[in-house]
Amino acid sequence: MILAVDTSLGTAVALIDADGERRAEAGAVDPLGHAEVIGDLLVDVLREAGDAKITHVVAGMGPGPFTGLRIGIAAARAFALGRGLPVVPVPSHFAAALTVLENETAPFAIVTDARRREVAITVFDGLDDDGIPVVVADTVLVRAADADAHLDGIRRIDVTTLSASDLARVGARALAAGRMLAGEEPLYMRHPDVTLPGAPKKVGT
Repeated sequence: MILAVDTSLGTAVALIDADGERRAEAGAVDPLGHAEVIGDLLVDVLREAGDAKITHVVAGMGPGPFTGLRIGIAAARAFALGRGLPVVPVPSHFAAALTVLENETAPFAIVTDARRREVAITVFDGLDDDGIPVVVADTVLVRAADADAHLDGIRRIDVTTLSASDLARVGARALAAGRMLAGEEPLYMRHPDVTLPGAPKKVGT
């Protein structure tokens, strides 16, 4: 049983079983209200799943804004720590790609809003032998107005919500293959707006 949590766009939580079937899923589309809803969504999913014994927690690692993304990662890590479970980090765009690849195989770009008139883009092409989406161009941040020129004819798929079930499925396939798809550091598209002040300047006498 794998629990997945992602806050790269809205807030998404899901639980899948050993066969990759969805046991429970809940989400909210508000891109700014992660902290207010994530606890309730976790409760709803766990209640719907009943006595399912969770074995792993998948955390969506972005790309995404600093504040929203870290809320989901912190929730996933806290849940895992409380139950003594391993955390499996998975890039969030992989989940969106898997959703698309259920019906298509041609090269395409997953495009998500990065705010400030910018978008995050990752290009995929099919599934590998482990059933994991193949990245052919790593995630980049570009001006929204320049996205089509950057893609140069590659079909774009603009994603506004993410399937936590598909995030969990990618994590399950990575586990089965003994692969790590992401490191411990989230893929923040930019630094946080608020930073710690520097040391005070010395005043001459």
